[in-house]
Amino acid sequence: MASVIFYASSTGNTEEIAKEISKELGNIRLVDIAEDGITLMNEYDKIILGLSTWGAGELQDDWSDVWEDFKELNFSDKTVALFGLGDQEDFGYNYIDAVGIAYEQLKDSGANIVGSWDISDEYFYDESRAVVDNKFVGLALDEDNQANLTSHRIFKWCEDIKQYIV
Repeated sequence: MASVIFYASSTGNTEEIAKEISKELGNIRLVDIAEDGITLMNEYDKIILGLSTWGAGELQDDWSDVWEDFKELNFSDKTVALFGLGDQEDFGYNYIDAVGIAYEQLKDSGANIVGSWDISDEYFYDESRAVVDNKFVGLALDEDNQANLTSHRIFKWCEDIKQYIV
């Protein structure tokens, strides 16, 4: 089946990023989990998840609400890419931790995870659960401090994942 982006957004930033990624990948389907939940994930084998990190490294509320159900899903035959939003300046000790939390669960569930992202000098966070083997496990974005870099990062990341996701 076709690809899909599942996301949740409290401020609208994650939704806007999801829309931009969808457009870059050929207008793939968008699913707001606050409205439609996560059960549709069972129908797709190529999934992008959009998460933002809140507070001290926590999942955004809508993700938190469905987390127990998410942990029950089987991702063993699915290819998954992740993108996340966080604030490096005010929350540098848990930058995009929500992506790391999702990654750990997906890995335990057997997902084929694609779309790791190089850590470059442009980032200035202190710690992140989303870093594995010196790479982010997904696209790392900071709309609070680096919004000017977002479009370029999205374009480059989408080019990297197209062969796996579309």
